[in-house]
Amino acid sequence: MSTHRIGIVMNGVTGRMGMNQHLIRSILAIREQGGAPLANGDRVMPDPILVGRNAERVAALAKRHGDLPWTTDLDAALGDQRYEVYFDALATPLRVQGVRQAIAAGKHVYCEKPTATNSKDAMGLYQAAVKAGVKHGVVQDKLWLPGFRKLRYLIDTGFFGRILSVRGEFGYWVFTGEHQPAQRPSWNYRAADGGGIITDMLCHWRYVIDNLFGEVEEVSCLGAIHIPERWDENGRRYDCDVDDAAYATFVTDRGVICHFNSSWCVRVRRDDLLTVQVDGTRGSAVAGLRRCWVQPDAATPRPVWNPDIDSPIDYFASWAEMPSNTAYDNAFKAQWELFLRHLASDEPFPWDLREGAKGVQLAELGIESWRVGRRLPVPKL
Repeated sequence: MSTHRIGIVMNGVTGRMGMNQHLIRSILAIREQGGAPLANGDRVMPDPILVGRNAERVAALAKRHGDLPWTTDLDAALGDQRYEVYFDALATPLRVQGVRQAIAAGKHVYCEKPTATNSKDAMGLYQAAVKAGVKHGVVQDKLWLPGFRKLRYLIDTGFFGRILSVRGEFGYWVFTGEHQPAQRPSWNYRAADGGGIITDMLCHWRYVIDNLFGEVEEVSCLGAIHIPERWDENGRRYDCDVDDAAYATFVTDRGVICHFNSSWCVRVRRDDLLTVQVDGTRGSAVAGLRRCWVQPDAATPRPVWNPDIDSPIDYFASWAEMPSNTAYDNAFKAQWELFLRHLASDEPFPWDLREGAKGVQLAELGIESWRVGRRLPVPKL
């Protein structure tokens, strides 16, 4: 058994997502377990260098996690032959420049989504990577959440019969910052900074739907700015000029109708921050981030509409929770390991920059659908 070391330039890991999910719970966790395993028994060991614009913050982060190498000079990091991969978790408007720079330096690329603020730039990144002959991938983490892996199992084993429809509810109440601190950064609500829930979430719904329910062929989307003013991290009031809620319907090439509500202005009364209900001819399932409940046809109650009496049926009682028959790793870490194996052994990795561009395209079309007030076809990329 041998260990293959892969150097990774990690840009943007002083932010919440980059630090917690990618650095700590993925790369450092993989290092702690002795690397990612390959089919032949070898291991792939990631060696990160942290890059950030704020020297104090990136230095503190590097020191806190074992005196990792760090720099504020991206050019120097990309010029260092010890590092063959570039990872980008910067704010969306900054991503295209960083990824293009990495591709020009001959680095393999793995990045967060959205990969760009428009589909032209997103496809440009894919085409540049293909032309340069570098490997590339995009984070599509929800596919590895335990709840969604359980849905995948149900689909693969024919539990649903013919899938008819999918209903997703995502979101929670984000405080305005006036009386309580907001749980999301203020740039999320400013167009100039790449904010907006349509741009953020329709990229997720694209890969979830494409991978589970069929390729999206049509979109209808209504956005809203429900809360027009908020207070930033310094307590200053600002105007919100992008959507904080989106109500979107998608139709797939399998005829499945998928409706997803996404909102930062909703109070949660469901099992999780994200729940997805799938209804089929033979059964239904409701999945959250980690748990999943099923109701087969034989266990479906027979309700009769009568608003004049309390319902005699406990509608929750006839649902059974799926057991966790396997150990589920962190979703971000699971995809990181797949990408590392792809780099080291040519194991297939279909979640590339083209797939990322498809997510950006759907968000772009969702915004256009809202603007023109009608449903739109989704061209193939």
